[in-house]
Amino acid sequence: MSLEEIFRLLERKKEEKRPAPPTWIVCGLGNPGAKYETSRHNVGFETLRFFEERFGFRTTRLEFKALTARVILKLPDGKEESVLFMRPQTFMNNSGEAVGEAARFYKIPPEHVLIIYDDVSLEEGHLRIRAKGSDGGHNGIKSIIWHLGTDVFPRIKLGVGSPPTKEYDMVGWVLGQPDEEARKKIAAAAAKAPDAALEIMACGVPAAASRFNGPAIRPAGSGKKPAGDKERSEDGAVQEEAQETESREESLS
Repeated sequence: MSLEEIFRLLERKKEEKRPAPPTWIVCGLGNPGAKYETSRHNVGFETLRFFEERFGFRTTRLEFKALTARVILKLPDGKEESVLFMRPQTFMNNSGEAVGEAARFYKIPPEHVLIIYDDVSLEEGHLRIRAKGSDGGHNGIKSIIWHLGTDVFPRIKLGVGSPPTKEYDMVGWVLGQPDEEARKKIAAAAAKAPDAALEIMACGVPAAASRFNGPAIRPAGSGKKPAGDKERSEDGAVQEEAQETESREESLS
């Protein structure tokens, strides 16, 4: 075998090992830095740990202003999808810079950009899947809507609860630490996110919402959905008597 043939063989093997271009983005939102690690606002980052443990990868590659990993996931329907996992390093308010850059580079449509983040309008430990919607006062989502040019992209929202009083500083709340009981509830919801994401990719948002929306830990002997989990619309959103809070403090970091 000539030297030229050896080089060609090595290049071919290198191509075979190279993962396929991603067709989905799964992005957990948060702020980089040790002081934010366990805050309510970093639930998106923390949730990615469950994906990493489940599928055996680490988001360590720095690109698109984010720590990333490209992973091939096998879906419940037997198909495979190449997924780019992201932890934006831009700080929360500029999350869209990272997401938008990656989506444009790989030509991934917004419908295949799945964002995981905290929501103060949901009780601690509740999970809600939606196909679209406003930013609800969440500056990370606001940035992503701006950079994608649309609010039609799927989300997995994890409840972190609301402040005890209206006078409570919202920034202080989301950057604060949940107590031990709340942390367990939030972790239980986050643990369901990998299966929820696979369901979204394989079957769509309505099917995933029907299966996963609601509290992660249900009362013993309860076979019914809680009162808040009523009939869902086509985009998988829960139709509740009390509408979801659409505005929060605009200065969340």
